[in-house]
Amino acid sequence: QVQLVESGGGLVQAGESLRLSCAASGNIFSIDDMGWYRQAPGKQRALVATITRGSITNYADSVKGRFTISRDNAKKQVYLQLNSPEPEDTAVYYCTATIWRAFDSGSRIVWGQGTQVTVSS
Repeated sequence: QVQLVESGGGLVQAGESLRLSCAASGNIFSIDDMGWYRQAPGKQRALVATITRGSITNYADSVKGRFTISRDNAKKQVYLQLNSPEPEDTAVYYCTATIWRAFDSGSRIVWGQGTQVTVSS
């Protein structure tokens, strides 16, 4: 079984930095793309940022220049640095990863349980 666990969410004031972490554990042979999505109240889940195994990154336009995604392949972790967050960034943030398990014939996409980020004005 493979599990993703997020941490680092909480309540911050606008402009106050925050760092989210996500750790993968379980029967993992390798991890391809990792990423962060978010879901605000009343809205659909939306892409925030993704990062390949070789650290090529992609960002939603709304967070470019403010958020930074990174990963540590040895630790099987992905991070999201939120700089200059705004109240509009308030959402549940979900970690995701494309994972290969030993002896599997294909990869699978795994999601974390989510961590709440609330940005007050």
